[in-house]
Formats: sequence, C-alpha cells, structure tokens
Amino acid sequence: MLVEQNIASIDIAKIRNDFPILNQQINGKQLVYLDNAATTQKPRQVIDALSGYYEHTNANIHRGIHHLAEKATSEFEATRRHIQGLLKARLPEEILFTYGTTDSINLVAQTYGRKFLKEGDEILISTMEHHSNIVPWQMLCEEKGCVLRVIPINERGEIVMEEFEKMLSERTKFVSVVHVSNALGTINPVAEIIKKSHAVGAKVLIDGAQATSHLHLDVQALDCDFYAFSLHKLFGPTGMGILYGKENILNAMPPYRGGGEMIKEGTFEKTTYNELPYKFEAGTPNIADVVAAKSAVDYVESLGIDAIADYEKQLLDYATEALQSLDGLRIVGTANEKVSVISFVMEGIHHQDIGVLLDQQGIAIRTGHHCTQPLMQRLGLAGTSRASFSVYNTIEEIDRLVQGLHKVRKMVG
Repeated sequence: MLVEQNIASIDIAKIRNDFPILNQQINGKQLVYLDNAATTQKPRQVIDALSGYYEHTNANIHRGIHHLAEKATSEFEATRRHIQGLLKARLPEEILFTYGTTDSINLVAQTYGRKFLKEGDEILISTMEHHSNIVPWQMLCEEKGCVLRVIPINERGEIVMEEFEKMLSERTKFVSVVHVSNALGTINPVAEIIKKSHAVGAKVLIDGAQATSHLHLDVQALDCDFYAFSLHKLFGPTGMGILYGKENILNAMPPYRGGGEMIKEGTFEKTTYNELPYKFEAGTPNIADVVAAKSAVDYVESLGIDAIADYEKQLLDYATEALQSLDGLRIVGTANEKVSVISFVMEGIHHQDIGVLLDQQGIAIRTGHHCTQPLMQRLGLAGTSRASFSVYNTIEEIDRLVQGLHKVRKMVG
C-alpha cells in the first residue's frame, strides 16, 4: 500500500491538482520537484489571491479613506492576525512584516543588537546555521566588539547540549539558533535552548525558516524573544517574511528604517515614532504578497499541520530506506528528530554533476553548500545533494529519484 493512502485526511491527488506548476514536463519528463527546502510551490488559492488583489483591490494602505484603500488595509491587517494565530502570539502588534527571514534577523541584529549589546558580550549561534544567521552577528561583533561563539554539533548533525550548557555564562547576552536545519533536516531542541539561555539572562532568536511548514508553533509556550521565518517556504509568496517579537522588547528597540508609516509626528527638528508594529514597517510594504499570504496560512490549516507532518514523516522514512540501498550513497545528517530533508553524497560523483544529470530526467533537487559553508567545513565536505519533500510529493516521485540516481551512477561510473 502506498504511503499516501495511509493518511485518511490527505488526498494527494486533490492536493497535487492545487499546484499547477507540478503539471508540466522538464526535458521531456514529468517534473519531480524535490527542492522544497529552498522554496515551496504555490497552490492555486495563493496564486488567485495574488492576482485577485491586483485585479480588484490594489491601493496603498493605512493612508486613504476611499473604498479601495480601506479594503486593502483590511485585507493586509487580516494577514497579520492570521500569522498571530499561526504562531499563537499574544498580540497582532507583535507580528512584523519584513522581506524574509534574512531581513528579520538583520532587523534584530541592527536594532536590538546595536542598542543593547556592548564590547565583550557574547553571542551564541550553532554550527549548522544558515549564512543569514551568521553574517548579521559577525557584522554586529565587528562594530560593537562582541564575541561570537559557535555551539558544536555531533556526527549525526545534532547540537551537543552539554557543550552548549558549558558555554553559557553571565557574558552570554544573545543566542540565535535555527529551529530546523535547512542542510540536514535536524530539529533542534529549541524549547530547552531558550529556557537555559533565559536562565543566564540572554535573549533568544529562533530562525524558523524551515520549521513553519512542518511543525506546530507556539511562541508563547516556547517563550522565545524573537521568531523569524519566510512565507515562501510555507506555500506563500516570495519577498515576504515575518518577525515575531515580544511586545516589551520591540517597544524598547529603535526603528530599523526611516520613512513613511513609521512616523507618528514629524518636523524638521524632531520625529516621533509610530506604535507597534508600524514603527518597523517604513514605506509602502509588499501589500499584494502580504494579502496573498493569508491564503497560504488558510491552505495549511485546511490540511492540518499534524496530517502534513505525519505524511511527510512517512515520505522521509521511505526515502531514507530507499536511498540507503544505493551503493556508495551516504546520507549526511542522521538526527533522531528530523523533518523531510535528506542530504547525501555519492562516492566518486560530484554533487553538482548529480544535480545536472537528475535535472535531465526532470528531477529537481538542490546541490551545493546550501548557504551553510561553515557547516560543510565541519563535515569535511564541499557540498551535498539535497532532496526535500513536501505534502504534494509522492512515493512514485521518490522511486523516480532512486531510479534517477541509479542512472547517474551508470553514466558517471
């Protein structure tokens, strides 16, 4: 029996029909899209919401009293409330719209970091971080004289919690770690990390870019100070991100950008800043994509995150077993707790060649260092091949991947 038949609430045929991009051929072969950790495809509901905004609503927000301006504002703010519900945040004002996870992390580094961190303060990140959760802190350390320390991982790709605990001290002022590794699929014990960090007085940011489409989220239960993610990895539009922050911390932070909407009163002599969340949302935002993002959240909730997670776990288990049967293939990242991401290397074959040869067979995977070069250095690798699965993928597609890798082996030797 196929895995997808085991989940009563998941109708794979119907779901796949929601994603028009899947119904095409690449190089004469039916597309198999296995690059979901880079970005998920968009369901018809999101595409229709995006085009519908431009066809029926397009107007600037928060500034007009005419019908279209009020309608656009209402739809824009409805998404904020939907994201609040998704994250189980206390207030909608704690939800800031940004341009992506990278922008969200930079916002925190350049506002909270600049105001509250000083020379000698220590910032902790993990070995498995994306460049977006490394470089902003390096820049801050160079400017302020802070010290960046790196939490080690074990051979399975898991944070070594005993070492993390030893690193914590009164000098630790900020901890920023990824919830789910984009390169390994590892789910980190973020609740425990947050609790132990708070015990020494440190604030905590969680990079949730890879977590939102796979896991239940409750920022109040986690007690994180900040949570960042991008909607394009949750079936939503590109160029739109979220930063959750606790109200009292956001109120204490200076604005990130100056301009329209973030101003309460402005003169040439003095400007006073707007209330949350608008203090951090200068200028005309990405209105259409924010509006369409509500449909992405609705779509996930209509399927149910538990049903999605159960199905993806079965895909992950099937793919793990199938790939391990290939001679010379080694899976990189074998944490006990993982989402549906598998990185691998094949003996004697460059990862880039694997990607090119699979693409010729209509199979889309990701190859390279996955914006985690320090992690690859720790693993002694130039890069990996990565297959990442979403709710619209099937067992047959995994079989296509395995067959494709057999062909790669024969072609390259």
